Amino acid sequence: MRIIESDADLDEGRHHLTAICPVWAGALPELALPLRRRPDGFTAILDAIIGQQISIAAAAAIMARLQAAGLTEPAAIRAGGEEALRACGVSRPKIRYLLGIVGQEPDWHRLRHAPDAEVIETLTALPGIGQWTAEIYLAFALGRTDAFPAGDLALQEAARLLYRLDARPDPKTLVEIAEPWRPWRSVAARALWAYYRLAKGREGVGG
Repeated sequence: MRIIESDADLDEGRHHLTAICPVWAGALPELALPLRRRPDGFTAILDAIIGQQISIAAAAAIMARLQAAGLTEPAAIRAGGEEALRACGVSRPKIRYLLGIVGQEPDWHRLRHAPDAEVIETLTALPGIGQWTAEIYLAFALGRTDAFPAGDLALQEAARLLYRLDARPDPKTLVEIAEPWRPWRSVAARALWAYYRLAKGREGVGG
């Protein structure tokens, strides 16, 4: 099982993409690809839940309050319960998600070595965790080379721009487009996000 752990791993993915696709060969040289690795386990899921549907600044403020209250580990959240989470500014749905997750959390260490499909199945069975969040966990917490959140709107729009498509591809179409990018679709996702930021910046929209 290949893992993205360094810039050298990203470069290997770059070489694959440029070798198999002239479009990527033209676009990749001007794109900076971030490593974006983060610790795996409950902390990554906590970050994902808190960050859902709010701004980066708001999520950071809530996380700071959780850290100050010592509520970043499952045992502490179980002990503190709903009242402690609410005092830190966590919304009612997210409190429900977090209490559900800490009540049935998986074996995070085992997931490090589980196949991608098993990781996704395990995570999406948890409250508040959908396919996109599970794919992001695969890519950045576990460093899997082939994680690809095809439901991400920025990836879809970047693919439309990069490949000069008439319409934004839906998830199924994007998966088909990305098939030749295996086993480095996680690098392709990083590149598409980078391309989206670059293209939108050129259009004056911001990335």
